[in-house]
Amino acid sequence: MSLTKAEKTIILSMWAKVSTQADAIGTQALERLFASYPQTKTYFPHFDLRPGSAHLRTHGAKVAAALGDAVKSIDNIAGALSKLSEMHAYVLRVDSLLSHCLLVTVASHFPADFTADAHTAWDKFLSIVSCVLTEKYR
Repeated sequence: MSLTKAEKTIILSMWAKVSTQADAIGTQALERLFASYPQTKTYFPHFDLRPGSAHLRTHGAKVAAALGDAVKSIDNIAGALSKLSEMHAYVLRVDSLLSHCLLVTVASHFPADFTADAHTAWDKFLSIVSCVLTEKYR
């Protein structure tokens, strides 16, 4: 799967807005993940998973930073996230459900920008990110 030129343009354009709220969006996406899919809490037994906790804010910022790295290297997402992919394959685990939570969170922050084309572009982009992060599990 790859992004079209138009989809890349949408992601890059929206990221300019998303990046101004990236840490909050990352945190809210994690909160949404744990509320919607409580089974994912098992990946973070050492975290305080209450909404707004320092652990969630810190990890939300990390999620947002990784997403920013993927956007900056939109033509080489696998290369941009290779170290993170290794870490998730051998030390941590990532759940692709977070992609959906990120999608919903971005949409809720930018409803006017989240057109059908933007939805498609973000869905494809986040699917690629998820695939990169989980490809070494296999």
